[in-house]
Amino acid sequence: MAKYPKNYVMIQKRFSELMKAHEDAGKRAKEAGPIDAKTANLIQLAACVALRSEGGVHSHARRALQAGASRDELYHSIVLLINTVGFPTIAAAFSWVNDIVGKKK
Repeated sequence: MAKYPKNYVMIQKRFSELMKAHEDAGKRAKEAGPIDAKTANLIQLAACVALRSEGGVHSHARRALQAGASRDELYHSIVLLINTVGFPTIAAAFSWVNDIVGKKK
């Protein structure tokens, strides 16, 4: 069972029906087309980097690894954004991914 951040759990408890719908929408979006789970999570990782969402980067880095992505694929997905979001943003994202890959041996 996945361990969710405390804030996510609090929102989930307070707004359970809304969160069920939110989670179902994400599941349905992934099932709506031909993109595999690894690629989907790398795309979502890149979106979270662009949004400067540390929690999202953590979540999708973890999920991409679970779906078979390598560390190099995580970092490459981030560095591809250098001309789009800028160096400071990708540097921050590298730090956030390091939070995850540093825990994974």
